[in-house]
Amino acid sequence: MDDNQSLGQRVFHRIREDILSGKYGKDEELKEKTIGDELGVSRTPVREALRQLELEGLVTIIPNKGAYVVGFSAQDIHDIYEIRSLLEGLCARWAAKRATPEQLEALEEIMMLSDFKVQRGHFDQLVELDNKFHQQLYEASGSKVLEHVLRNYHHYVERARKMTLPVPKRSVESNEEHRQILAAIRDKDEDQAEVLANRHMMNTIQNFDRLYLRK
Repeated sequence: MDDNQSLGQRVFHRIREDILSGKYGKDEELKEKTIGDELGVSRTPVREALRQLELEGLVTIIPNKGAYVVGFSAQDIHDIYEIRSLLEGLCARWAAKRATPEQLEALEEIMMLSDFKVQRGHFDQLVELDNKFHQQLYEASGSKVLEHVLRNYHHYVERARKMTLPVPKRSVESNEEHRQILAAIRDKDEDQAEVLANRHMMNTIQNFDRLYLRK
């Protein structure tokens, strides 16, 4: 049973990533047999994955017809960032209260490496470090529930981060915002940590809107 669940989750994550990356376009039919053959699995885990994707709003299943991509628009990403800004603020507040010395050290190391990449102009490599900073921040919140919710959102905004972070100006700004958030957490300033984390997300929204919603 565990093996089947693991397989089902792998298929689910693969199809979701293919939808978010644009491999499957809006209204495109997702054929169970074709996907199963491509992934080397039977129809059953594909069918289960499509049902799960329907719950997430990425797929619509029409009885006796098939499963079709609903897709994910730039406006959807904007909305998720705005919701996430509130959750990230709460995460930073709790991290300022609960972060362990080891977690603070891990955040410091990520910042040092990010600074190095910025100085060398390796902006394309900042995406993964940005991911690591936020993932470590989720852990530092000390809340498994909040961490789970934020990790789920992460899958949907990762595409936007890949598009915006390689822009040099935004990379430098984002790195500095991380530094300020970390300083507030280190100082155990819960109010400031929450404000800065919320502002960080809102700045990302504004940058994304300039690039993709208001051309």
